Amino acid sequence: MEVSQATEFVREHHRGVLATYRRDGTVQMSPVVAAVDPAGRVVVSTRERAIKTANLRRDPRAALVAFTDRFFGPWAMFWGTAEVITLPEALPLLEDYYRLVAGEHPDWDEYRRAMAQEQRVLVRLLITEAGPRKSG
Repeated sequence: MEVSQATEFVREHHRGVLATYRRDGTVQMSPVVAAVDPAGRVVVSTRERAIKTANLRRDPRAALVAFTDRFFGPWAMFWGTAEVITLPEALPLLEDYYRLVAGEHPDWDEYRRAMAQEQRVLVRLLITEAGPRKSG
């Protein structure tokens, strides 16, 4: 699967699992809601104190598998390097992320307060490869 095909899939199907690496080298996986930003990067919102955030700061390698709401069926996978963007720089990016996933928020001031209170960050995955490479 080409990167463009995989990112197109995520534009329609936001459910996924993000894999990061623990300090001991084992994989840590987290369910996430993913989107694709205008530059074609996969983006995810998470918290400053989440394990995946600490893992990515230490080792930026990441993988993400995205699938439909039904789970079984088509899917797409990404490998790449992640960057973590923190508040306040992350706030307009988190607003864009929300719009990509859910459209307009009914109260943007409330959303901004929640992002600050939850200490949200935006994770951007700079894609180096996409798949599946083979099926079956």
